[in-house]
Amino acid sequence: MKQTPRSRVNRKKAKTVLRLPDLEHAKTAVLNSLISADAQRGYRHAIDEFVDWYCSEPRLAFNRIVVLRYRSYLESRQLAPGTVNLRLGAVRRLAYEAADCGLLSSDLAAGIRRVKGVKKLGVRLGNWLTVEQAHSLWQAPGNQGLKGKRDRALLALLLACGLRRHEAVGLRIDDLQQREEHWAIVDLLGKAGHVRTVPIPDWVKEQLDEWLRGGWNCPGQDLSQGHQDGADMGRLHDGKVDLAHCEGLRERDRYA
Repeated sequence: MKQTPRSRVNRKKAKTVLRLPDLEHAKTAVLNSLISADAQRGYRHAIDEFVDWYCSEPRLAFNRIVVLRYRSYLESRQLAPGTVNLRLGAVRRLAYEAADCGLLSSDLAAGIRRVKGVKKLGVRLGNWLTVEQAHSLWQAPGNQGLKGKRDRALLALLLACGLRRHEAVGLRIDDLQQREEHWAIVDLLGKAGHVRTVPIPDWVKEQLDEWLRGGWNCPGQDLSQGHQDGADMGRLHDGKVDLAHCEGLRERDRYA
C-alpha cells in the first residue's frame, strides 16, 4: 500500500531585517520587563535613538555588524563610555526580546549580545557644589512670598537629604515621621524599587513647616500635628495645585 506523503509544516522563518512595527513590538516587550520608571525612561530614550538611526538606512539587517557600526556612530559623537555602554545595553536587550518574540533568529541575537562595550579609561572626578555654593543656591529664592518659601524648602530637601527631583515632588505628608526624637523620611521608594530611610535635619524641617503653614492657611499647624495626612508635598490644601506648575502660587505671589 502506497503511503501518502506527510504534509510539510510551514514554519515561520525568523527575520533578519526588522521593520518599524517589529521594533516597536520588541521595544514594548523590553519596557514591560522593567519595573523602575527611571529604567523605563532611560531604555525608551536609548531604543528610540537606535531605531531612528536604524531606520535611516533602508533594508539594514539587524545583526552584529550593524550594532558594531552603531557603536562607532556613538563614539563619533564624543559620548562618554558610560553613555555608549548604556545605549548598547538597550540594543542588546532589544535583540534578546525580539528573538524571544520570534522576530529575530537566536543566532543573530547571540551575535548582537557578544558586542563589547567601550572601555572606561580612568575615573571621572565629577563635579560637586562646595558648602558656600550650596548655601548660595539655597538662599537664592526669597523667603517673603509663598513661592520663595516653597523653593527654599525643596532646595533644602534636595541638598541636605539627597533626594532626587521626582522623590521630592512625590513626597507625602505621612512619609515624614519622628523616630527616636528625630525626623526622617521613612520607607522612601527610589530607583529600581530600592527602599531607604532618609534623616531630616532640624533646619530642613523648619523650612518645610514654614512653607506648609503658609500654603495651607492654617497658622501654627505644621507636619508634626498630622494635618491632611496622605496629601502630596507637591500639592496644597485644595489638592489641585501641582508643584510642577503652581499656577495658584503664582497668582497668590502677586499679592504677597
